Amino acid sequence: MQIDEMQAAIREQGLDGWLFYDHHHRDPIAGRVLGLDPAAHVTRRWYYFVPAIGEAQKLVHRIESFRLDALPGTKRAYSSWQELAAELEAMLVGARRIAMQYSPRNAILYVSMVDAGTVEFLREIGKEIVSSADLVSRFEAVLSEQQMASHAVAQRAIDAILLEAWREIGTRVRPASGLASGMKSGPASRVTLDAASELTEYAMMQWLAEALRREGLVWENGPNVSVGPNSADSHYEPTAERSRAIRNGDFLLIDIWGRQETPLRDGKPAIHYDVTWTGVIGREPNEREQTIFAAVTAGRDAAIQTVEDAFRDGRAIRGFEADRAARRVIDAAGYGAYFTHRTGHNISADLHGTGAHLDDLETHDERLILPRTCFSVEPGIYLPGEFGVRSEVNMLTDTGRAWVTGARQRELVRI
Repeated sequence: MQIDEMQAAIREQGLDGWLFYDHHHRDPIAGRVLGLDPAAHVTRRWYYFVPAIGEAQKLVHRIESFRLDALPGTKRAYSSWQELAAELEAMLVGARRIAMQYSPRNAILYVSMVDAGTVEFLREIGKEIVSSADLVSRFEAVLSEQQMASHAVAQRAIDAILLEAWREIGTRVRPASGLASGMKSGPASRVTLDAASELTEYAMMQWLAEALRREGLVWENGPNVSVGPNSADSHYEPTAERSRAIRNGDFLLIDIWGRQETPLRDGKPAIHYDVTWTGVIGREPNEREQTIFAAVTAGRDAAIQTVEDAFRDGRAIRGFEADRAARRVIDAAGYGAYFTHRTGHNISADLHGTGAHLDDLETHDERLILPRTCFSVEPGIYLPGEFGVRSEVNMLTDTGRAWVTGARQRELVRI
């Protein structure tokens, strides 16, 4: 944790300070930003105040007076609730506009960690509590050079795995051809399936998982393989007990993600790569599939262009703006009611990171899309009982530019 850098960011936002508060690890963001031990035994409330100017201050219970000793600053202690209130008020003298892990109306729920009672008390003593959302993005979502490079490592591995997955499906379902068009060729996988058994979504999911493991990647849940009507469920996940057979003539969606397991040289964790592709088996796509795919990819490209233009022009852009760009296109095509989730999510060591999401549906995400961050762009149209199309790419940003990493699907894969 760099206090100087944090204080500069606080001043840039016109704030008097950033107040961290936790109890029983209710605010994991505070622990990560401050570099605290996530396994520490925390049974009493603690507070850490970083002022815009001056020395940081700690407020801890006397039973756990050592809790913030790893952090710089002066220490205050309390035992009773009356003493807590008095010490907290004294610690914040001279500060009026204070950032906390709070979001008005819970609009950005990902940073809404502080309880209502604490906010009420602070308001009673004359404090204006504002959201720390953009501060959190700056200190949690901005990537190091090595983290950005780690995304490329995962991208190359996963793109190759995905290509080989389509080929494996073709070999199993259409043994006479076994070839997939629509993706560039890559290295062959070392993973094989039992040719005697029926190929299912779950079996293919296990194939993908083994391929990820062989590349030294780790992931959260999934990956996802969805056939036909199951692809219309945007969060479908096959299980051994519930899994559809993959057969000739099917429509198929594959969503796959992962990151390097090994920590990077700079001590930071690697970040994810996360993509979704769709295709058909043993036939040409029908007109309805082509129409839906065209609408989804046009929405995807509109969101990408919106972000690229903003960074090229040096214009600040917030998460909801990119979502609106994609949604306008899909609404105009007549399928807005079937685009039932946000356009994208921040990507970091966690698949769904704490930076800006591309969202003006589930939330109105006003967080800035910052330079040196990563996020998905993944609009979708889901037709219940029929099929669903999602086209997911990842983007990285830097000062003056934003770009898509990995391949961008231009047509439905034909197996």
